[in-house]
Amino acid sequence: MNTRAVAAQTRLELSMTVRRGESLLVTLVVPIGILIFFSKVDAMQPRRGSALDFLVPGVLSLAVMSSAMVSLGIATGFERRYGVLKRLGSTPLGRSGLLTAKTLNVLALEVFQFLLIVVASIALGWKPTIGLVAAIGLLFVGTIAFAGIGMFMAGTLRAEANLAAANGLFLVFLFLGGMAYPLERLPTALESIARLLPAAALSECVRGVLEPAGSIPTRELVVLLVWAVGAPLLAAKKFRWEE
Repeated sequence: MNTRAVAAQTRLELSMTVRRGESLLVTLVVPIGILIFFSKVDAMQPRRGSALDFLVPGVLSLAVMSSAMVSLGIATGFERRYGVLKRLGSTPLGRSGLLTAKTLNVLALEVFQFLLIVVASIALGWKPTIGLVAAIGLLFVGTIAFAGIGMFMAGTLRAEANLAAANGLFLVFLFLGGMAYPLERLPTALESIARLLPAAALSECVRGVLEPAGSIPTRELVVLLVWAVGAPLLAAKKFRWEE
């Protein structure tokens, strides 16, 4: 793999991400906005702990979802539409180098999101725990799962359909992901469905390790791992480099 080409493409990917206003809205403004708004809403009181103890894991998970699924998926879908992927894949960068650059771009964006959310949370009164280290590992697993979903849609749907699907799925996962609203308050049937989705699995796992006891819910961890393995495999099998 040409490391110089990968580094150059990674810088280009970061530059393009920063220039996309809609991408910054979903990846930075929305998570921070949800954190600040719901931390100040009196009705937002979970069954245990404070509102911030509930919100911070959810917002961290939301940030991963927005970067790895929405931002990456939509950008890749339009690059596929305009033939960018096909042209770059035939250069010395190669397809593996292109995918590596996109991965590094997502990880760099997530590091910035993580630091921003944690700093904002501490400023609002949240007290971090030792579980923050384990949470980073879980967020990385979540990145794999959501990137797999995003790349599957980007590589199989037309650009416009992919745009609608990514944004629609983002809203579904936000509502059913236990990120800003406790899963226990959902209707029983809806809660059962939500717990099988990667958003709820990730937020519940991160929430578990950030609690004082620091335990990972086994069922949610299994669900998250299934998505982290299955989604990328499906994306790799079905991805088409041009429409």
